[in-house]
Amino acid sequence: VQLQASGGGLVQAGGSLRLSCAASGRTFRTTGWFRQAPGKERRFVATISRSGGSTYYADSMKGRLTISRENAQNTVYLQMNNLKPEDTAVYYCAASSRLDYGSEYSYDYDHWGQGTLVTVSS
Repeated sequence: VQLQASGGGLVQAGGSLRLSCAASGRTFRTTGWFRQAPGKERRFVATISRSGGSTYYADSMKGRLTISRENAQNTVYLQMNNLKPEDTAVYYCAASSRLDYGSEYSYDYDHWGQGTLVTVSS
C-alpha cells in the first residue's frame, strides 16, 4: 500500500497550487495533509473524513485551502490559494486505516506519502 503525493513546485506569493495524493490498492478512511518547513516540526494542514463530508483546516491556512477527495480514484486533493512565503515546506499526505472522521493528529495516521516540496517566493 502506497501514497504518492504530487503537485508541488515553485510559485510566487499570491499564487495557487493543487496537491494530489493517490493511494494504491484500497480506499483509505481519514486522509490528511501535513507540512514540514526546514528546521521545524511537522504540522497539521488539513484533513478530510472518509465520506468527504467533513473537513478541518489548520488556523494558519484556513480560508486559503480546500481539501477534497474522489474515492473512485483513490485520490485526495489539496487546493492552496493565496500562497505566502511562510507556506514553503514539504507537504505530506497521510491516511488512516482505522478512522472514518478527520484528525489533526499525526499519530492517527499509519500510512504516509513521500512528500512534495512547495516553495513560495516573495
